[in-house]
Amino acid sequence: MDTLTIEEIDLSESELSELDDVISKRSIVLFNDDVNTFEHVIVCLMKYCDHELCQAEQCAMIVHNNGKCSVKSGSFEDLKPIAEVLLENKLSAKIL
Repeated sequence: MDTLTIEEIDLSESELSELDDVISKRSIVLFNDDVNTFEHVIVCLMKYCDHELCQAEQCAMIVHNNGKCSVKSGSFEDLKPIAEVLLENKLSAKIL
C-alpha cells in the first residue's frame, strides 16, 4: 500500500481547514493512581475542565476501571494551562 502526501490529495480549502483542525486537536489524558480520592478527581475535573458532576463522575470511573481517560480536547495552547493546574493538584495528566 502506497502512502499519499497531503500534496497528492485533492482537497478543497474548507476540507483542508477541517483537516488542520483535526490534526491540531490534542487531549488531556488523566491516568489512574493510588493517591487521589474520587472526590478530589471529580472536584478538579469540574473546576478546571468545566465538567458537569455526572461527566466528572463518569470520567473518574473510567480512569479507575481502565487506567486512563481523555478528559478534555482542544488545541495544545488551550490545554497546557489546564494540564498544568491538574498536575499542581497532584493528578496524573498528560497532553497527547
